[in-house]
Amino acid sequence: AIQLEESGGGSVQTGESLRLSCVGSGFRFYLYPMAWVRQVAGQELEWVASINSDGSKVDYADPVKDRFIISRDNAENKMYLQLDSLTTEDTAMYYCSQDSYPPMREGRRYRDIFGEYWGQGTQVTVSS
Repeated sequence: AIQLEESGGGSVQTGESLRLSCVGSGFRFYLYPMAWVRQVAGQELEWVASINSDGSKVDYADPVKDRFIISRDNAENKMYLQLDSLTTEDTAMYYCSQDSYPPMREGRRYRDIFGEYWGQGTQVTVSS
């Protein structure tokens, strides 16, 4: 079965950093574009970043551009999201997802199409 599992979240102060990890199983990870999406409780899913199958192309939502870095290690079936210069607005549950190419960039579509494969997410809480 296709599974994705996120980890690495935590509680930090404004300006600090975190590194999120995602491990995929049950599918040919190296063939799939991947993405990170996030959700603040009670709000819509928000697309954060995408990476193509071989890691040569990345794309970021404006709020995280220049602060977050998406990467992947296909040999390990893993994807990462480095979060730097965190702000309180980054507080959310973060999910990793399969993606399309070009990236869908619409949060709800990720859940509609790939949500059944998601893990529990990893919570990022940033306090001032």
